[in-house]
Amino acid sequence: MNSEIETDRLRLRRFVEGDAAFIVSLLNQPSFLRFIGDKGVRTLEDAQSYIRNGPIKSYQEHGFGLYLVELKSKQLPIGMCGLLKRDSLPNVDLGFAFLPEFWREGYAHEAASAVLAHAQNDLGLERILAIANSDNDASIRLLEKLGFKFETPVKLSNETAPVKLFSHDVETS
Repeated sequence: MNSEIETDRLRLRRFVEGDAAFIVSLLNQPSFLRFIGDKGVRTLEDAQSYIRNGPIKSYQEHGFGLYLVELKSKQLPIGMCGLLKRDSLPNVDLGFAFLPEFWREGYAHEAASAVLAHAQNDLGLERILAIANSDNDASIRLLEKLGFKFETPVKLSNETAPVKLFSHDVETS
């Protein structure tokens, strides 16, 4: 990927360890803990490790990962959005999380649309998956608006509850 993806209002860029304070804030939001899970990130050192072993490792291994989403006008981090390759899923999946104060502004749709375009145009991916807790109505609505279709419940591991699996097949023209 280029180091950035830009939309009208947003800049998506690769995470760096200097984003640790933002990661501590985002990953400890009650909504993140409820719908995505507790990543055990409580300190700046935890966040730096999360960034190194998550997004940065994914960039190196796959050429993609989760990207920091910031408002272009203020250079203010508001969330993350990107592509993940999980061992428990057969295809790459879309992931996103935003600070609650930036919900319902269209930012998640704008960022996810840009990531899907990048997946198709730059990475040549033809099928993208997404997962959501069955009670995460806002994320499910967003996925459906993006063109994802519900497939089946799936367990990502023996220790986790089933989540809803969605797929998005890229249309070839």
